[in-house]
Amino acid sequence: MSQDRSASPLILGGAQTPRAALPQLPPLALYIHIPWCVRKCPYCDFNSHAASPTLPEIEYVDALLADLDLDLHAVHGRELSSIFFGGGTPSLFSAQALGRLLKGVEQRIPFASDIEITLEANPGTFEQEKFTAYRALGINRLSIGIQSFQEQKLKALGRIHNGDEAIRAAGMARQAGFDNFNLDLMHGLPDQSLDDALGDLRQAIAMKPTHLSWYQLTLEPNTVFWNQPPVLPEDDTLWDIQEAGQALLAEHGYAQYEVSAYAQPGRAARHNLNYWSFGDFIGIGAGAHGKLSHPDGHILRTWKTRLPKDYLNPAKPFKAGEKALSNEELPFEFLMNALRLTDGVDAALFAQRTGLDLASLAEGRRQAEQSGLLQVEPSRLAATARGQLFLNDLLQYFLI
Repeated sequence: MSQDRSASPLILGGAQTPRAALPQLPPLALYIHIPWCVRKCPYCDFNSHAASPTLPEIEYVDALLADLDLDLHAVHGRELSSIFFGGGTPSLFSAQALGRLLKGVEQRIPFASDIEITLEANPGTFEQEKFTAYRALGINRLSIGIQSFQEQKLKALGRIHNGDEAIRAAGMARQAGFDNFNLDLMHGLPDQSLDDALGDLRQAIAMKPTHLSWYQLTLEPNTVFWNQPPVLPEDDTLWDIQEAGQALLAEHGYAQYEVSAYAQPGRAARHNLNYWSFGDFIGIGAGAHGKLSHPDGHILRTWKTRLPKDYLNPAKPFKAGEKALSNEELPFEFLMNALRLTDGVDAALFAQRTGLDLASLAEGRRQAEQSGLLQVEPSRLAATARGQLFLNDLLQYFLI
């Protein structure tokens, strides 16, 4: 790679007010972005791009490892607690390419003995031999993008798989050796009824995943659906779906631990928990974001070059920008993550992860508690049931 790769990006944010050194650094994770899909879905606002017949696997793995090299100075002496391959559709890459990448990562940063390594996959990309090979590499968790089992809904969402393929995917995952996998499922789909939504959820539960991501379809800017919005269910129907679906999940042993995440006991996604508890993560790959804490207390967010062609261009830097978080921003940044967790976090974690005194939240906590959005519990920071429904309103009390 060219020396231009290490060129300094634009740094946002002014001089930082000193804050306390962090008593210990948080857990460290790695996010790896694979930006290609067979086809871009009309609701998707992620950094994904339609794949050409031949993917540049060798070049992209080389770039990912070179990108990682530039972040190593900030994580010396730490180990990885989790790795997440997101996309796009990471399962478009061969086991050989992912194996070379994982080997290269482990040579640079040691893996925890119980590391969680998750790969996102779509039913249309399932191949038994390929997924058995993934498991042999040490990838020990799958996240399968189902979205719906109903043909009409899948067609409306632009998905390339059908309901039968979605059902077979779980069995194939188990046969490949995966005893820990997530199913990604949407509700509030175009023209979806309560019975339709619960039918999808019952089918997903019948497949016995260890984890379910169940969330409402939203129309995001810069998507086809934003510019050509489909007819979505009325608010009353959406509310009925949410209430009935949560009751059904609880009945079958899936505890809600985050706004849209439900898991069997002991099967919450450790990578996601690290995000929500304001842990650290390196982000490599086109458009990947990262967040790294330093012993002196300063915390840096980074983002990488977005377009794959630019990310693969040796004349351009991997890093598109970085921003040091100020004391004024930290309360909102911390709580934006922590309050997504159903049980919130231990209040002491705020000082541990930010270097700021918990007393700096006092006025915001008082107002949020009075509004009924934050639990009145001195030892924890946790939203009430109403606060989870109106999380944006709750967070306003902590904006400076």
